[in-house]
Amino acid sequence: MAPIGKLYGHPRQPQTKAILSAAAISGLEIDLLPFEFGVTNKSPEFTQKFPLAKIPAFEDSEGFKLIEGTAIARYVSSLVPDAGILGRNIKETARVDQWVHFAETEIHLPSSNIYLGMIAKHLPAFSEEQHKHYKERAERSLKFLEDYLASRPSGLLVNDSLTLADIVLAMAVQRAGQTVCGVKEREQVYPHVYAHFAKVTNDERIKQVFGEPGFVDEPLAFKAE
Repeated sequence: MAPIGKLYGHPRQPQTKAILSAAAISGLEIDLLPFEFGVTNKSPEFTQKFPLAKIPAFEDSEGFKLIEGTAIARYVSSLVPDAGILGRNIKETARVDQWVHFAETEIHLPSSNIYLGMIAKHLPAFSEEQHKHYKERAERSLKFLEDYLASRPSGLLVNDSLTLADIVLAMAVQRAGQTVCGVKEREQVYPHVYAHFAKVTNDERIKQVFGEPGFVDEPLAFKAE
């Protein structure tokens, strides 16, 4: 099968993982191009196609282009409806969209802001107050998610098979496990959340996409520079 298009993105980038996972579950191939951040996306060839110079970015053989990770992942998921990644009916599709948005905004965003502020050092003005705010926001959302997943016999968000919601949530929960969830949190406070993560990321179709989780033993504590 020929690739459905070209993807510009870093393999460790969470959104890239979601796109490649959606493709793998659908039985599709995407050509992930060699990429060097700050070089590839600043080249004239790239910015002519994608003026914002953001990744991930997608282009198919007909010149159809997309930016924004969720939009690309949703498009890829829609190409094989029988795979059921977007749900089996309109109500399930609405729930998939709900959980994708929740995972991105309520878990991935606050966890990533802590990661960017404390690990990547991309937020030079990152403060103790910001750390506390993002940590509390992530914890509140993880508690809500834990209670919901505890009621799910399948251990999955929408039905009994993997959907885009499960993929995006695993992406978000991986970042939480790198920042706000240490061993105690993963095993005792949010066991259903991390059982969901294991269920999704151990799927043989996408196991290699997620790679090693990179979890911390203890939640990251703020340290003033």
